[in-house]
Amino acid sequence: MLDNYDFDGNVWLCHSFGGKCHDYTAFEPAIDTLREIEAFLSANPSEIVTIILEDYVKAPNGLTKVFTNAGLMKYWFPVSSMPQNGQDWPLVSDMVAKNQRLLVFTSIKSKQGSEGIAYQWSYMVENQYGDEGMKAGSCPNRAESSPLDDKTKSLVLVNYFRSVPIKQSACVQNSEDLIKMLQTCYGAAGNRWANFIAADYYKRSEGGGTFQAVDMLTGKLLCEREDVHSCVVSTDTFLH
Repeated sequence: MLDNYDFDGNVWLCHSFGGKCHDYTAFEPAIDTLREIEAFLSANPSEIVTIILEDYVKAPNGLTKVFTNAGLMKYWFPVSSMPQNGQDWPLVSDMVAKNQRLLVFTSIKSKQGSEGIAYQWSYMVENQYGDEGMKAGSCPNRAESSPLDDKTKSLVLVNYFRSVPIKQSACVQNSEDLIKMLQTCYGAAGNRWANFIAADYYKRSEGGGTFQAVDMLTGKLLCEREDVHSCVVSTDTFLH
């Protein structure tokens, strides 16, 4: 998930202040991060990357230019191939075979038509971010999103991070509390497990943390088990 702004004559990753990017909130030119993603995709030909843009870039074709300059267009998954009305996505093996391994979503609706970047809310539901999205037993949708149980949107994103990040408290948040929220949001989303998790300080936890959460979700999505490692059939099964 990236916040993108027009800044210093280019597209930058930035946290806004007053709706604008400033010297003290700018992180780095977006192309630097996008080149890292290109290097990852090049070195890992069976991997798929999803980028969700909180998009404040107003320059015409500004995003198209920066993705092109980063060498990412050769991996682009086209909007025309994205499923409508909640239909299934292509198999990972098919996406890999076609080298369509980069999915990009924007928060600006018009860019789907003008730049071929998928409009996030046509394909995805998302819960409330920040403190309001961390109340135990509750999983309301973000204002821009359809209700979580809208199954015409095939992807589910769960946010679980404080409005003001606190590194010390992330250990607790990213552990049992995160798993419980994923279970709560499963019910709120019409018995659908999340495809994406957004969390701060993802390496900090008391136990398996965000990695355990992703393993759980992958297991549920792949084979309806509690952990992705349970989906692997042991070769010993065929030796008896």
